[in-house]
Amino acid sequence: MTTPDHPHRVRILVCDDHAVVRAGLLALLDSAPDIEVVGEAGTGEEALALAAKLTPDVVLMDLQLGEGIDGVETTRRLTSAPGARPHVLVLTTYDTDADITRAIEAGATGYLLKAERPDELFAAIHAAAEGRTALSAPVAGRVMANLRKPRPTLTDRERDILAQLARGIGNRDIARALFISEATVKTHLRRIYDKLGVDTRAGAVAVAKERRLLP
Repeated sequence: MTTPDHPHRVRILVCDDHAVVRAGLLALLDSAPDIEVVGEAGTGEEALALAAKLTPDVVLMDLQLGEGIDGVETTRRLTSAPGARPHVLVLTTYDTDADITRAIEAGATGYLLKAERPDELFAAIHAAAEGRTALSAPVAGRVMANLRKPRPTLTDRERDILAQLARGIGNRDIARALFISEATVKTHLRRIYDKLGVDTRAGAVAVAKERRLLP
């Protein structure tokens, strides 16, 4: 059955590493007459394989997927794959600037928080299926605020340290390589984290790669 507003049934693939969350989402989506769940995945790798086989209109994507590739990398591969590409709608509990930026830069059509009401989720799914951006209100607020802020610029020294981070080198070895103290390395790392809106080494490297801050 279809509604006049949405004559086309949107075919959905759900990707979330928590079985209970997936079951809840499947039950909720099953209640919408114009949405059809064609598959479910617990890992990014599984989502990629199923998307290639099932060609869904939209992939509902969690960001944190436990083992294997995360939701951002899965999104990037889905939206850059040859052939029919699904739209990716992120559905997550995480709303940090870094998470939002990484997901959108990876090609996500929308970014929704799991606290949203069911009708908001249904509307976002239909928007994503049509290629329209769908953002939770708090996420939209963050995106607008970030657009108004000048983009952070890294000093040459901070870029040097980022390059060392990308190679997986620890603080002591970074200090030796750059002929500075370990305390100075830590000070630079704090500044890098603040500028990139992250709180981990991996997050700094991921954002730096996406923004082409690394050679």
